[in-house]
Amino acid sequence: MAPIAVGDVIPDGTLTYLDEENKPQTVSIHSLAAGKKVILFGVPGAFTPTCSLKHVPGFVEKAEELKAKGVDEILLISVNDPHVMKAWAKSYPENKHVKFLADGSAKYTHALGLELDLTEKGLGIRSKRFALLADDLKVKVANIESGGEYTFSSADDILKAL
Repeated sequence: MAPIAVGDVIPDGTLTYLDEENKPQTVSIHSLAAGKKVILFGVPGAFTPTCSLKHVPGFVEKAEELKAKGVDEILLISVNDPHVMKAWAKSYPENKHVKFLADGSAKYTHALGLELDLTEKGLGIRSKRFALLADDLKVKVANIESGGEYTFSSADDILKAL
C-alpha cells in the first residue's frame, strides 16, 4: 500500500484512549479532524528515546504556537495499547493539547501505509515516524521519515509549513 501523501484524504479509523476512570474509549479520526486543521503525528513507540526525548516534547512545547497558527487538534498515534499511552501522556505533566491515541493493532497505521517492521529488533510492527498536517481531512503536508529517523517530522518543521 502506498503511503499517504499530500492531496490525499486521511482515512477514517478508530483509535483508543483511556478516560479518567481508565475505561477504554474509541474515537474516530474523522470525528476529530473533519472541518478542522489537525496535526497527526506518529512515532515508532512509547517511551523510546527519540520519541520521548525529542519528537513528542517538541509538539508539547510548541502546542501554543501551533494553535496560534490555526491548528485545532494535535493528535499523537503510536502502536501501543491505551494503558501505555495514558502512562506516557502522564510523563508530560505540562501537556495541555496533545492527544495520546493508541493504535494497538496497527490497523490505522496500516490504513495510512506507514507500517515499520521492527520484528528483527523485537518490536514487531510499528509506525514510521511522521507528521501530517491536514485541513478538513485533506493532507497539506506529509513529512514521512523512511523509518525511525528524526530529520523533518518535528513540530518546528510543521510550524515552518504553516
